[in-house]
Amino acid sequence: MSPLLKYSLARLGLFLAAAVLILAIPIELNLFLRLAIALILSALLSFVLLRNLRDRVAEQLADKSRDRAQRKERLRSALAGDDQEQ
Repeated sequence: MSPLLKYSLARLGLFLAAAVLILAIPIELNLFLRLAIALILSALLSFVLLRNLRDRVAEQLADKSRDRAQRKERLRSALAGDDQEQ
């Protein structure tokens, strides 16, 4: 499974857990405000709890970006005629 998909599902899971927790507390708050609090809480928790997943996603994106830049450079070289015949 892709690190990005794992991270996204983990973030969604944290939000759902926080939302259930906040909605279960018997206080008089608007539903929208409760969900906003759950969103903020899940963001803070994900910052701490999901650091390893976030690092893997960043590494994967950096690798893909580097590969794309290398392919682009090879294509430019080929189009400019700088390719060496083998």
